[in-house]
Amino acid sequence: MKNETVVTKFILSSLSSNPNLQLPLFLICSVVYLVTILGNLMMVFLIRLTPGLQTPMYFFLMNLSIVDILYSSTITPNVIVNIFSENKAISITGCAMQMFFFIGLVSTEGMILAVMAYDRYVAICKPLYYAVIMNIVTCIKFICSVYTAGCINSLIHTCAAFSLPFCQSNQLNHFYCDINPILKLSCKDTFLNQVFLYVFAGSIEVGSFLCIMISYTYIIFAICTIRSSRGRSKLLSTCVSHFTCVALFYFPVFFMYLRPNSAYAMDQDWMVSVFYTVIIPMLNPMIYSLRNQDVKQTLVNFNVNRIRCVQK
Repeated sequence: MKNETVVTKFILSSLSSNPNLQLPLFLICSVVYLVTILGNLMMVFLIRLTPGLQTPMYFFLMNLSIVDILYSSTITPNVIVNIFSENKAISITGCAMQMFFFIGLVSTEGMILAVMAYDRYVAICKPLYYAVIMNIVTCIKFICSVYTAGCINSLIHTCAAFSLPFCQSNQLNHFYCDINPILKLSCKDTFLNQVFLYVFAGSIEVGSFLCIMISYTYIIFAICTIRSSRGRSKLLSTCVSHFTCVALFYFPVFFMYLRPNSAYAMDQDWMVSVFYTVIIPMLNPMIYSLRNQDVKQTLVNFNVNRIRCVQK
């Protein structure tokens, strides 16, 4: 009989093995995570408590902030702990849970960005029908659909990956449980898993991206027909914010996942992974706060009211 060691836990990699970089990395990641949580919570409460922001666009933006909080919390706290920890082990169950939430939230975020693009398309290209098309029931259906699709997509990949036998090294060449490094450790052919990745994840992300591109093609043509420079400026401020988030999210995702597994290399890809798992959730609320006129005005009004209350 062939002797095999069944893997019961994985050993994660750290962001850097250089002792001189541990403290700077710890401080940077801690600050980024704190800013991410506070920034997205600010967006959630600002939208929830401001009557002027009770619109479909800001309803979707609030859900985007909620996903970013969960998305960042799935990865970043564990990364921070492992910077100084000598024991970077994670159980099979813990790894599966992390991968399930990560893939599910990434898929959900991509689809929310697509729904937001469709919302902007209806608002700009069909303004007379906007209230009818984007009513509260439709918005709730959209959000329930994207969360459900994200969970199903994640469940497929997680079950398929962790049904494989892991009898090789338990050294996971990544700082969190991602699908490509997990498949590298299997002693069984992973061709079917790659098919699942391209068919299910590819169809969701590529389909969402195409929906965004088609929506913005119509939006650009509609904006070009507006004669008022003030009207164009207001519409562009919202669209530029959203499209910036789209570009920051989709390009790293396409680079990391829609390519052959043989092309995966941690030494080349870890910076991209850090960017879309740690940095992007922090940037989204900043982009919308700085570029969106309604959000900026709400923040100004909030600060003015707070100063008045302090003075009284």
